[in-house]
Amino acid sequence: MSVKLIPAHKPSLRLWKTLVTLFLIGWVTCVIAFDWWPMVREHWGIAMVMIGGSLIAGSTPMGGGSVAFPILVYGFGKSPENARNFGLAIQALGMTSALLFIFGRGVPVQRKLLACACTAAGVGIVLGTFWVTPYVSRSIVKLLFSCLWMSFAMVTLARNREFCELKTAPSLDWNDSARIGLPIGLLGGVIASMIGVGLEMLLYTVLILLFRCDLKVAVPTAVCATAIASIIGAALHIGIGDIPRDIFGDWLACAPLVIFGAPAGTYIVTKIPRIKLLYFVSVLCVFQFLWTLWATPTHSTEWIFVGSTLTLAIVGFVFLYKRGKRDRQMAAVAAV
Repeated sequence: MSVKLIPAHKPSLRLWKTLVTLFLIGWVTCVIAFDWWPMVREHWGIAMVMIGGSLIAGSTPMGGGSVAFPILVYGFGKSPENARNFGLAIQALGMTSALLFIFGRGVPVQRKLLACACTAAGVGIVLGTFWVTPYVSRSIVKLLFSCLWMSFAMVTLARNREFCELKTAPSLDWNDSARIGLPIGLLGGVIASMIGVGLEMLLYTVLILLFRCDLKVAVPTAVCATAIASIIGAALHIGIGDIPRDIFGDWLACAPLVIFGAPAGTYIVTKIPRIKLLYFVSVLCVFQFLWTLWATPTHSTEWIFVGSTLTLAIVGFVFLYKRGKRDRQMAAVAAV
């Protein structure tokens, strides 16, 4: 069943303005009190990168970590673990700002599905952090990230025009939301525990392929999922104490930019053709895939992993697309 899109509530940006104000006051106070300004200047390079990253994060189903991860790993020579931790930490701020901006403007999201997916994602992040990530090699982690966003490029380049023309959103009850959201959230959480992103891609894919959901709902839902999962992941790693001073410096330099960048992305996408933006981002995903294959030492195990992952993604996409198309046709016949 689908419904027309209506605002979730009366728009008010009070919470977003409060977050921005309090954060900026706290940031300036800490930078002055602890003499952190030299650290901010030292890490200005990644801050420039994250201006674009935060804009992409707010306007697409890709978290800011999707831009930060390959840049930090291949451009700045950081380990995948540190790139993941930075992604989680910066998304916890930037995407939360975007979340409050989305809710403040009354943008509709799939709240029940979001709640179920993020609950399971919290479990997945914990399980993945302690029982999966320690046993996965760095090369596989890099290729997992690359394959995830290559799969986004494949589905977008194949059906982008069709997806951008969708105008309805599913009406999901709690049972449907739990049935779909819990396994997606668990898997997305495990993936995020390794690369800092993942849940948003899975949610977005299911919404557009299976439910033929309007991107005006699917993308904000993905953005909100990134925010919540990142808060959980960042809090976990702060508790563990494995975020080094160098990564904190990156975060400190980027923070006052991304708190505006991600919300700006959610606004900009209402003013420019989404279809062109998604094509552009898909080309970037293909580029990073090729870049990763070139920069990462690959042996038979890695090539098998890449081939298996992309094959599984294609099979899953085809299944969801055909299932969604069949369900929509059946619903149209039942409505006659």
